[in-house]
Amino acid sequence: MLQVSRIATYIAVVIGLSALAGCNTTGRSVISSPGTSGVTDEPAAGFKKIMPGSEEDYIMQAGRRIYFKAGSNDLDDVARETLDIQSQWLRKYPQWLIKLQGHADDSRQSATNIALSDKRAKVVMEYLAQQGVAPHRMWVKGYGSERLVRKCRELECKALNRRVVVNLRKQYDGAAPQFKKKSG
Repeated sequence: MLQVSRIATYIAVVIGLSALAGCNTTGRSVISSPGTSGVTDEPAAGFKKIMPGSEEDYIMQAGRRIYFKAGSNDLDDVARETLDIQSQWLRKYPQWLIKLQGHADDSRQSATNIALSDKRAKVVMEYLAQQGVAPHRMWVKGYGSERLVRKCRELECKALNRRVVVNLRKQYDGAAPQFKKKSG
């Protein structure tokens, strides 16, 4: 009797696992939520008809953010890899101007953070220029800890604030030396 019970349990487990294995044969992650098709790799809202060379294309193909270690303006391997992808895209679409916005977490005094965020943006600009992006298209602005992604105490959270954001522009803004030359 005990033997029959074990065999029945074994068969039930095998059937259950077989049924689960057949649930998703597409290789795509599926969520069963009402009102949606349920596929998680569909384009995000507003990103369905992305034009090559558009700002949306840049965000999707190259990304906008470069992250740094605490108190550092050194580029690590991940940052260089991201910048290599960005530089390829930026060389392909030279119509865009590039504002490099440096940021820092709130671990230091304001003046120190502004100087560090400015150094981060300049390091990114120098790297992009070395990769063939025309320097006259770029300018930097260090914001220090003025524009935090999140205000928090955890180190993992603070890391989100130590970044340079590469923003595409159609014209120079007031932070650009090129703008000051034109209007001055």
